[in-house]
Amino acid sequence: MQGLILAGGLATRLRPLTLVTNKHLLPVYNKPMIYYPMEAMQKAGVKDVLLTTGGESISQFANLLKSGEEFGLHLFYAVQQNPKGGIPDAMKLAEELTKQEPLLVILGDNIFNFDLKKVIEEFEKTSEGAVIFGYRVKENQNQYGIIEVDDNGRVLSIEEKPEHPKSDIAQTGIYLYDHHVFEYIRTLKPSARGELEVTDLNNVYLQNKSLRCYVIDWWIDAGTSHEELLKANIQAAEMVKEGKL
Repeated sequence: MQGLILAGGLATRLRPLTLVTNKHLLPVYNKPMIYYPMEAMQKAGVKDVLLTTGGESISQFANLLKSGEEFGLHLFYAVQQNPKGGIPDAMKLAEELTKQEPLLVILGDNIFNFDLKKVIEEFEKTSEGAVIFGYRVKENQNQYGIIEVDDNGRVLSIEEKPEHPKSDIAQTGIYLYDHHVFEYIRTLKPSARGELEVTDLNNVYLQNKSLRCYVIDWWIDAGTSHEELLKANIQAAEMVKEGKL
């Protein structure tokens, strides 16, 4: 299993905090935001991890994370030339690293305490298809990608910000893909907003009836707004004090 952490983007919604600093380097309670996906990779048993970001930020990440040795990782870096290219566009940078191995993808602003190791071990037995991770949201379901699943965790549909959500399970930024992922990315077309969309990639696996979902207990996307960043700091502090993070 290879790892990929996506830490690019322009983070315009967090300005002025991000005018001179990549959002993934902002503090969340007692550590930089990027530490959380790094620690999740370590906990999951992944050793080789590629971090992608914009060219103006790569030296900042290298100064902070260095070789990844502090986390027990072999850390590599790559520059995403087009910060508006979308998640699958950034994922393409990992093709050479993975060498036909399965890939764990975590968005750099996702904070969670779910141990991915057991799911990865199950996935590696077949290394076929894809797994996405969901989180039950109590309100504003139409602000997320919504996942509809059956009783066995098989995904029935994914809709991006639906007017009439079919479930309360929001798609998080945590994904497991088999070696076909780069082949599928090459078939994607830019959406109306000019990006390659991860929901479109996941729908390829859905059409092939090879997409499953695990629902996790706690998750927050710390990089979407000032309010979510504040909430992430408060909740992370509480989780750390309770020994849950």
